[in-house]
Amino acid sequence: MKKSSKRPREDDTEGSSGKEHRRSPSSSHKSHKIHKSSSSLSKVREKDSKPALGGLEDKDISGNSNKAITTFEGMGLKPTLLRGIYSYGFEKPSAIQQRAIKPIMQGRDMIAQSQSGTGKTAVFSIGILQSIETNSPTVQALALSPTRELALQTCNVINSIGDYMNVKCISCVGGKTKSKSISSDIKTIEKGVQVVSGTPGRVHDMIKRQHINTKSIKMLVIDEADEMLLKGLKEQLYDIYRYLPVETQVILISATLPKEIIDMGSRFMADPVRVLVKRDELSLDCIRQYHINCEEEQWKYEVLCDLYTQSSNINQTVIFCNTRKKVDWLNNELKKGNFSVTSMHGDMAQDEREKVMDGFRSGGSRVLITTDVWGRGIDVQQVSLVINYDLPTEDQYLHRIGRSGRFGRQGIAINFAASKDDIKTIRAIERHYSITIAPLPANFGSLL
Repeated sequence: MKKSSKRPREDDTEGSSGKEHRRSPSSSHKSHKIHKSSSSLSKVREKDSKPALGGLEDKDISGNSNKAITTFEGMGLKPTLLRGIYSYGFEKPSAIQQRAIKPIMQGRDMIAQSQSGTGKTAVFSIGILQSIETNSPTVQALALSPTRELALQTCNVINSIGDYMNVKCISCVGGKTKSKSISSDIKTIEKGVQVVSGTPGRVHDMIKRQHINTKSIKMLVIDEADEMLLKGLKEQLYDIYRYLPVETQVILISATLPKEIIDMGSRFMADPVRVLVKRDELSLDCIRQYHINCEEEQWKYEVLCDLYTQSSNINQTVIFCNTRKKVDWLNNELKKGNFSVTSMHGDMAQDEREKVMDGFRSGGSRVLITTDVWGRGIDVQQVSLVINYDLPTEDQYLHRIGRSGRFGRQGIAINFAASKDDIKTIRAIERHYSITIAPLPANFGSLL
């Protein structure tokens, strides 16, 4: 089924579509940049409709009369794809999958929001795998992520679910490892791949150097859209968008999508389907949330050590700090105390980060100390405890605690407060999500 709204051709007027006018892939690459002057967003028609902020009801799939499809068999998927879905471990589609996969299959642009741990990655992975032509070795879909780890995870999910389809997805991310470099990526693409999962900087560079041919691309996925568009990657996203064919389907997915992000996305999407949840529905029901008033910053470490000794039966734990320096400090202090921990942040070499991730995924390490580089979309199903050693922002809070309680499993989130300002931050988070973050009970060990 074709989309009802098309992007304007070179001779169309600006007002003919809600999508941003851009050059075709054959146009000169020298003029692909989007400037902040009248040549950029001022050329785009402003949307006058307000974003749908209702819950996950059938009415939230605007422009689509289909009700929620409660089984994967009922979606009309390719048999080889269906086999891959079940082999991956899925049995029944989650709420977001029931409502979002079918419109993607129908070619609709989409803005999709759902809680962490409910299978958002599978939504666009299944949509991509259903839409691509497996007998064609050309790149047909791009999936963009804000971090290298998330891009690598997305690539693994697509390859795993597409295992029976003769599909090849490659990850294009910054950093060089012993087994992976730009030259090896180029050789792999030349041999033939259908999907590229990567970070905006590397993907844009590969397109600009014409190592990724965009003429056959039919779908662009922007994962963690709020993070991508609001924190420094907007221009790179728009640069990539300019190279794509005018009929490219655009999918924006994230756990949080504030109004300004929905409005921004609508500027280069044609009548997008919206599957959104209310802010007060975003709190994760499967995660019990607590706080500890440590009173002073220096007492946080002692409290953490006490918790560590009580959590011996916890599968795996993620501890979040706000700075790389704090991660390194806490990692060193815990190791001095003979605690077995690992750490990861953005200053580490790619080889080292991958080694840490592989060890944590396999269960080789039980505690990971990290920054928000790990707070977006990374899925390790054994994680059952998240500790915010430093408190996050209101929006980032959901992403952090969402590392536990994956796919309906029970999880615990503990927030450390060391000042009156920290208590105010916790109260602000409570108001933001309409939740209660209770003091941690004295019998914490019995909760595990």
